[in-house]
Amino acid sequence: MAELHLKSWRFRAEREQDWRRLETLLSKAEAAGGARNLRRDELLEMPVLYRQALSSLSVARSISLDQSLVAYLESLCTRAYFIVYGARTRLPERIAAFFVRDWPAAVQALWRETLVSFVLSAAAALAAYILVRRDPDWFHAFVDPSLASGRDPTATTQSLRDTLYHDGPVSQGLSFFATFLFTHNAQIALFAFALGFLLCLPTAALLILNGGMFGAFVALFASRGLGVEAGGWLMIHGATELYAIILAGAAGLSIGWSVCFPGERSRVDAAAEAGRRAATAMAGVVVMLFVAGILEGFGRQLIKDDLVRYAIAVGSLVAWLAYFYWPRRAAT
Repeated sequence: MAELHLKSWRFRAEREQDWRRLETLLSKAEAAGGARNLRRDELLEMPVLYRQALSSLSVARSISLDQSLVAYLESLCTRAYFIVYGARTRLPERIAAFFVRDWPAAVQALWRETLVSFVLSAAAALAAYILVRRDPDWFHAFVDPSLASGRDPTATTQSLRDTLYHDGPVSQGLSFFATFLFTHNAQIALFAFALGFLLCLPTAALLILNGGMFGAFVALFASRGLGVEAGGWLMIHGATELYAIILAGAAGLSIGWSVCFPGERSRVDAAAEAGRRAATAMAGVVVMLFVAGILEGFGRQLIKDDLVRYAIAVGSLVAWLAYFYWPRRAAT
């Protein structure tokens, strides 16, 4: 019994200074509200002391030292674990990190897919524009009648102009049409992302469909001499909304591409990695759609000057591009 007591005394004497130091740092961190308020050298010291305490606890258990010492070390290690490995990021900080670093980084990583998504959409829009200008009957091949809401080749030039500028009953109908169009585009964005794992094909088809619809609408208004006016009406929110769809398509394409060409990884691992990056980008797409909804619901209805509409469209596009692709310092 005396020998065991001597072993316990020596064991404590050799290591107690490190335990006390760890306990001091833990008390400081707990009193200050977390490890963020420790000095840099103290933050570096904490994991070393924690591992030493774990080693001491393991030895104390293996040689059956007195239970009070074992209980003390268990409590000390438990407290240190939550400081060293516990979640220390508050919700506001996590949200700030998403907008400052995570979302732009995810979009930058998808630059190839974004380029492909844009090319598919732009090519479809150009093809639809050319076909509808040559033969207005092509309009119905690209735009569903329920979405057109009477804005088709049979509409008069005045009714199309009223769509762009007038107040009153026409404006109320326009608000309904704008809501319907926004809902349609939001669905396109979500499906383009969600169906990407099916080897990219549904995502590509949705991008082509949406681009074709846009080109057909512009061609219809251009055929009545309202192309510039329609462009401003569409792009005051479309610069944000169409960009969101392109990014959603890029997120879907990245998942589909990883499934088709996983490289040295398994398809499941490749798809999971691409999915995490794409999901981050897609969370931001929801924010873009919200911004587009505000521009569509208010800005397009209240602002009727073509130059102002185009200025907002160009300004918002430049702002998004700068936000996503402006060089940032790597996080430390």
